[in-house]
Amino acid sequence: MAQVTEVSYRFGMTNKPSVAIIGSGFSGLAAAIGLKQAGYDDFVVFERAEGPGGVWRHNTYPGAACDVASSLYSFSFEPNPSWSRPFAPQPEIRAYLERCVEKYGLTGHMRYGTEIASAVFDERSGLWTVETTTGERSTHTVVVAAGGQLTRPSFPNIQGRTDFQGTSFHSAEWDHDHDLTGQRVAVIGNGASAVQLVPQIVDRVRSLTVFQRSAEYLIPKPDYGHATWEHRLYDRVPGALKALRGAWWGIGEYANPALTLPMSRAVRHAYLAPLYLASKAQLRLQIRDKDLRRKLTPDYQMGCKRILLSSNYYPALARENADVVTDSITEIAPHGIITADGTKHEVDTIIYATGFQSGGFVAPMTVRGLDDRDLDRDWGTEPQAYLGLTVTGFPNFFLMYGPNTNFGGGSIVYILESQARYIVDAVRTLAARQVAYMDVRPASFDAFSSEAQRRLANSVWATGGCNSWYTNDKGKVTNNWPGLMSEYRRRTARVNPADYRFVPAAR
Repeated sequence: MAQVTEVSYRFGMTNKPSVAIIGSGFSGLAAAIGLKQAGYDDFVVFERAEGPGGVWRHNTYPGAACDVASSLYSFSFEPNPSWSRPFAPQPEIRAYLERCVEKYGLTGHMRYGTEIASAVFDERSGLWTVETTTGERSTHTVVVAAGGQLTRPSFPNIQGRTDFQGTSFHSAEWDHDHDLTGQRVAVIGNGASAVQLVPQIVDRVRSLTVFQRSAEYLIPKPDYGHATWEHRLYDRVPGALKALRGAWWGIGEYANPALTLPMSRAVRHAYLAPLYLASKAQLRLQIRDKDLRRKLTPDYQMGCKRILLSSNYYPALARENADVVTDSITEIAPHGIITADGTKHEVDTIIYATGFQSGGFVAPMTVRGLDDRDLDRDWGTEPQAYLGLTVTGFPNFFLMYGPNTNFGGGSIVYILESQARYIVDAVRTLAARQVAYMDVRPASFDAFSSEAQRRLANSVWATGGCNSWYTNDKGKVTNNWPGLMSEYRRRTARVNPADYRFVPAAR
């Protein structure tokens, strides 16, 4: 057993709440910068990696890039006029987050190479004890879980997966030492990661086979290298970059009603007609083979799964050395993949582009609240949180990118800023009231959960005819918000004290 070491994290303002932030991607940095700007210096950011960035540090597969315009997929208070492209590649996003750490004075608050194993609340002291995987412990008034929804790679449960004798890895754990040149490569999955990496590797492999469960809606990606005059415009003309950000925000906000509101299939189709037209036109123009086009045509409503942006995925699949297999995989053999039709596909390398475990939110960390309640056990397969932020029985504990805070249209960074503001207001409220802790009232928690599920029951994610990571195994939408981005910003503008019970410190 690891030796337990008590560690003190204090930064000169011990009369104010101490905050532990777990994770240093966009979520954790939004919270840290928010606290810093509000005058709260007593916080520490725990990060298991050796630097900040979260998914933008870990995902280094070829072609990794943002599929939301970078002018919107960035902090509103830290615009970047120097993005090389409208949709920035992974190295630039990572560098952007690293600059934010330096610029906003967070370096001294960062604890890299530190993975958190557990967070346990003590009712008598009103403090959380946070323990690392190496046994170090520290106590904090507030814990912010900022690990995100898309951090733990998901592997399919396929018979024989561990028996494969070639090379295999997940797209989020790319093996850069493995040379794909001349290899027979299988890509299992055809979501956002596959759409980006397949065009980057198809030219150097002997053969590339994409194993697809269901087709995706792809619309052209308006991406290109920014010209010098554009950089000068965004840098020197006040409001130019803000206007661009606003335009992309408006496009996402326009799409959200078609995803969230109760609409018939025909009405949704009409509402999203420009996107349907763009998707269909691109497929017809780039895929001439009718059989391949049929394989790549979705059979569910647009928006039920994530709408993908790409202008080079279809041309990659149209190459002579590429193939798309839609028969389900029944087994992975030592030297290939066997599908339901009995075919054995001989391959040298398997790349799992199979996404992430999106339902745990705090896993593998253990979180225990009042009466030793375990958060994962309480949730089971139906995670829920008030405004996606707090859970009854877990005082002073806040989630970022928690249940029901994902969006089909728009930028999650916009939502993370909203959550950071709410958390800062909660810390401010705790300090002003001089209480031990605040715990969301069961009535508020239940009312929000009921409202969210009532609205989501008629959303495209629940009725659109697909299976996606937005829902659990019962078809309940656990990840997505039921309305507009602007509604979320409004509802998280500040803490409503009536939603919480405040417990005074023990004397």
